[in-house]
Amino acid sequence: MEPVQESGGSTPFGVERDPARVVAFSDAVIAIAITLLVLEIRPPHDTRHLLHGLATLWPSYLAYAVTFMLIGQVWANHHIMFDHIRSADRVVLFLNTVLLMDIAFLPFAASVLADSFRDGHGQRTAVVLHGIAFEFAAVLFNVIWRYACHDRRLLAATIDSAGVTAIGRRFQLALIWLGTGTLLGALLPVLGVAVIGAFILYYWLPIAGEIAKARPRRGHGDHS
Repeated sequence: MEPVQESGGSTPFGVERDPARVVAFSDAVIAIAITLLVLEIRPPHDTRHLLHGLATLWPSYLAYAVTFMLIGQVWANHHIMFDHIRSADRVVLFLNTVLLMDIAFLPFAASVLADSFRDGHGQRTAVVLHGIAFEFAAVLFNVIWRYACHDRRLLAATIDSAGVTAIGRRFQLALIWLGTGTLLGALLPVLGVAVIGAFILYYWLPIAGEIAKARPRRGHGDHS
């Protein structure tokens, strides 16, 4: 295993920086985006038939649940990725900013999806819009990871080649799965949402090699 280089070195794309601030800023944007989702669920005005009014909001509940869990996956996999990125140059900063811009757009996409199913019009367009937003996020994950893994220049020593490959394959699978759901949604909206929803269950499974290797700690009585 090659020794980890000290951060702060100069590269063709600027000085490498500790990614801790990248992760902290990303967490904040993701937290705001995921919280804004619930604001799209507006209570019914007719309280005389409240139960019926609440029931008719099922498209909003569906869009909220699917989008919330997908953004949760974005957050989890963002941490998995940056657990193994030891430094960030300007390219990583730029790509991550574009990723956050996409994430901030997701509450709007969820609102469009809910409105289309509630009104009964434009479902295909809404599912495709929703799917493309997440597909774009998947593209950015793949680009950031491949860039960081190139010659292992930005990777920490906490991950081996098998772990790099396993994480990369999971990110590539997201491209195929979300892309398939988006295409199916253009033909049959309900099927597209179902395929994307099934992706949620699978993608929460752990990735082999995602856990950073911890250095063994010495015991108090260990003098070796």
